[in-house]
Amino acid sequence: MKTLDQVDVSGKRVFLRVDFNVPLDKKDGTVADDTRIRAILPSLRKVLDGGGRAVLASHLGRPKGKVVPELSLAPVARHLSGLLGMDVPLAPDCVGETVQKMADQLAPGRVLLLENLRFHEAETRNDPEFSRQLADLADVYVNDAFAVSHRAHASVHGITNYVKECAAGYQLAKEIETFQQAMVNPQRPLAVVIGGAKVSTKIGVLENLIPKVDLLVIGGAMANTFLKAQGKSVGASLVEDEFVDTAKALLDQARRRGVRVLLPTDVTVAPALDAGDRARQVPVDQVPSDGAIFDVGEETSSLIRRALEPCATVVWNGPLGAFETPPFQRATFDLARFLGRSKAFTVVGGGDSASAVAKAGVSDQVGYISTGGGAFLEMLEGKVLPGIAALEKCGQES
Repeated sequence: MKTLDQVDVSGKRVFLRVDFNVPLDKKDGTVADDTRIRAILPSLRKVLDGGGRAVLASHLGRPKGKVVPELSLAPVARHLSGLLGMDVPLAPDCVGETVQKMADQLAPGRVLLLENLRFHEAETRNDPEFSRQLADLADVYVNDAFAVSHRAHASVHGITNYVKECAAGYQLAKEIETFQQAMVNPQRPLAVVIGGAKVSTKIGVLENLIPKVDLLVIGGAMANTFLKAQGKSVGASLVEDEFVDTAKALLDQARRRGVRVLLPTDVTVAPALDAGDRARQVPVDQVPSDGAIFDVGEETSSLIRRALEPCATVVWNGPLGAFETPPFQRATFDLARFLGRSKAFTVVGGGDSASAVAKAGVSDQVGYISTGGGAFLEMLEGKVLPGIAALEKCGQES
């Protein structure tokens, strides 16, 4: 797989698949958080400084194949114009004669932003003809959108069949390099903290992790299913009864391999999520029948930090509790702040974990924050991401 540094972009139309799926302010429609926009600036500036003609493509929201004016990338074009100090025109579409003409006439060192890819249903279908039309806008294809690289979409996968030269942008290359460092060739001991709501979405991840890690910490509502697998009553907590046997089998597998699994020993319970004023901490074997678990307890939080202390590599994906609702954010924020202080190589796996780190005020202190929650999770599961596989195939053919 080539990287951007290995490509001559001078005078060429460089189709950059980026992730501009950013939140917009509900009042005035402006960009509310430009983290994802700023993340691709190194790759974009490399293209522009090299005399390339940058054609940027992204989706925004879920228009489901229809033109939804509220999901136009116009606010992104205006915001990017300000960041670059140059006008960034927005094409009226992402394919078609007008768009083709705009891309062909683009001057070296200038930028064109295509309209929302997902205004076309053909994008998510990975339609060959739509892929070819996108490829007609490109001399070089660069994927710098890790967050969508687990999708076999036209702008991520199909387009590479019709472009002679493909490369990974700096952000995508960094994601792959970081994952390799953390999970393929890690400094040990290696610990992975897995949280979130459901075991069902993380079975493949856990099965893939157990043979690789030294310590596995399980928190969040998904831990309830494991507690029930141990014969404990979890009251009115969210639990997936159909996966209790699976949880039991995973614990047995870890035991056979000598992998330490840390589950909650105490929890924070309340009658309901909006009843935080009635929250209290109890041992895991004393959860009241009318109470639900919304966070791990202080004892568990302390145990987690002590267990992680000697680890050389720590990977975290998923909150330990309902961190967006006080007072159930305590354990998640404590973990975030601990990772910010840790001397280990720390990797935070996107999504809610990245949000928690930001809310805890330690985003600039952890080792690396992935830009893709779903994509990161699929890599943890051991899956080959279609977007990365397409770049590797394109590189072999060229």
